[in-house]
Amino acid sequence: MCGIAGLLNFRHPPDPEHSRAMIASLRHRGPDAHGFYTEGPVALGHARLSIVDLEGGAQPMSSADRRVWVSFNGEIFNHVELRAALERHGHRFATRSDTEVIVQAYLAYGDSCVDHLNGQFAFALWDASRQRLLLARDRLGIRPLFFTRTGSQLAFASEVKALFALPNVPRRLNPQGLGEIFTTWAALPPNTIFEGVASLGPGECMTVDAEGSRIWRYWDWNFPCAPGVEPYASADDAAEALRELLIDCVRLQLRADVPVGAYLSGGLDSAIVATLARQFTDTPLRTFSLTFDDAEFDESAEQRILVDHLGGEHTTLRCTRADIAASMPQAVWHAESPILRSAPVPLMLLAAHVRASGYKVVLTGEGADEVFGGYDLFKEARIRRFMARRPQSAWRGSLLERLYPYLRHSPAASRALAQRFFADGAEHLDEPGFGHLPRWNTTRRAWQFLAPDVRAQLGDWDALHAMAAQVPPHFQKWHPLAQDQYIEAHTLMSGYLLSSQGDRMAMAHSVEGRFPFLDHRLIAFGNRLPPRYKLMGLTEKWLLKRAMRGLIPEAIRMRTKQPYRAPDSQSFFEHGEPVDYVADLMSSKAISDAGYFDPKAVNKLFAKCQAGRAIGFADNMAFMGVLSTMLLHSQFMGASIPQTRDEKVPVLS
Repeated sequence: MCGIAGLLNFRHPPDPEHSRAMIASLRHRGPDAHGFYTEGPVALGHARLSIVDLEGGAQPMSSADRRVWVSFNGEIFNHVELRAALERHGHRFATRSDTEVIVQAYLAYGDSCVDHLNGQFAFALWDASRQRLLLARDRLGIRPLFFTRTGSQLAFASEVKALFALPNVPRRLNPQGLGEIFTTWAALPPNTIFEGVASLGPGECMTVDAEGSRIWRYWDWNFPCAPGVEPYASADDAAEALRELLIDCVRLQLRADVPVGAYLSGGLDSAIVATLARQFTDTPLRTFSLTFDDAEFDESAEQRILVDHLGGEHTTLRCTRADIAASMPQAVWHAESPILRSAPVPLMLLAAHVRASGYKVVLTGEGADEVFGGYDLFKEARIRRFMARRPQSAWRGSLLERLYPYLRHSPAASRALAQRFFADGAEHLDEPGFGHLPRWNTTRRAWQFLAPDVRAQLGDWDALHAMAAQVPPHFQKWHPLAQDQYIEAHTLMSGYLLSSQGDRMAMAHSVEGRFPFLDHRLIAFGNRLPPRYKLMGLTEKWLLKRAMRGLIPEAIRMRTKQPYRAPDSQSFFEHGEPVDYVADLMSSKAISDAGYFDPKAVNKLFAKCQAGRAIGFADNMAFMGVLSTMLLHSQFMGASIPQTRDEKVPVLS
């Protein structure tokens, strides 16, 4: 895992010192080495975290004739197989690096090289003979890539802070991005939270030459348009095929020249990854877990079951509310986005512990819920569609009581309240986003805290309409569960879980996260399955659980999904008093000076949280959203920033 940055300017050759300043801001992504290439209109930079071919993978890397240069962030997991195929066609390699596989694949296949890569990546490839730049991002958007234009110059980088290292790139928050984050949890590509900064989307490529630029999507989630022939003779056959494919996905992602660890949350997905690694490979695997003082968030009992089952070395990191408050500024600095929950912060602290333990790579269970129908949202949507056909049928509401057993304040706790909650948006039954509407409406309540002029700039923007404009033409022909999976993958997963909570928190401490469930072969497998194999009644991930019979403890295999969460607004008050920097940033003057929020509305929210009366999702998300936006403004707009413990939070100047 690494950081990349570069400049392209056909009118004025880029200043090499600018690319060096960009890479300097990414040293947390690549502390092991830096490299640069500048010639004519292009400048490429690279910050390296050594994982594969520790001695021979220096970047930017070129072809033997120096015609093709690449700066690469990520891993190509099938580099061994792809190298062998290319060698059979006469290609010669000078290193064992997966970076060189990209160079040779481009020489063999051109822009279609991305179709041959199984990995998580973002890269910039300069073809000197064609005077043409190719930018590419992996299918799922696991690794980030941003770009901006100033005059005739294109600048691109793994993180926005590298773009802001350039003297002529303005720093302004984008009201449109803010409104989208305060609805769908993430800005919708190409939008970002920063004005004038765009994100290359998951599964997208971009080419730039003297004639202009082009962006296209080379891969996307796809589902059958109508029920067809069952792909397997029986559920047992499907489960066996799934188990074999999962073993291969885990095996592939264990490839590294450094030790590999794994996160154990206490849930099914991380248990599967760790178990398959332990039982079906020879790779020694150390596991790491988070625990909390609050029983509502703590899963230590389930973690102990798994540790006893797996054996091997295991470490637990206890995270307190004070830890979350102290480390929140650093988390926002690395996330480069407002965050609506505190959950990324403990994961950043766990990454620090992983790195201190001598590990650079960890496997996680991220992606299983999106691929195999694991989220409560999918159950919600099934019930809401069921209820929309007979809204007056009282007995249908009893289904709701089976949801959210882990929540202290469940929306299904009151039958009458639940009926109203799940009837929300019934008139949009046939529109893309229907399944997500309750979540989006709950999150969008944070708009009431936006300043009037920000709301005016957002106008009548609506998530349903925005999503309808982004889905593929055949979307409406998919099964409703497939529709919900597609939107979940393109909003919460790619924009938040894999970014603010994934790549950014791990790379804050130079740790590479890997996600076997997001192997594109496994996604294709899951998308071909009959919907009932994913959500059997209200039993989530039915086939995945069936595939794991006899491999993991039954208490874990049949455990109801409990999403990873952490204490939110309550973390920032001690004995009723706010943490110092929180009081400063949430003061009426600071809110008014920044200009994003209504000071009176924020004051009321602050008082409610201080009194411990913010028990619902909406208030907690609004508090976290306002606080993190103010931190972002303070850090990236050049204002002063408080200290956390003895460490200064970085400020761009």
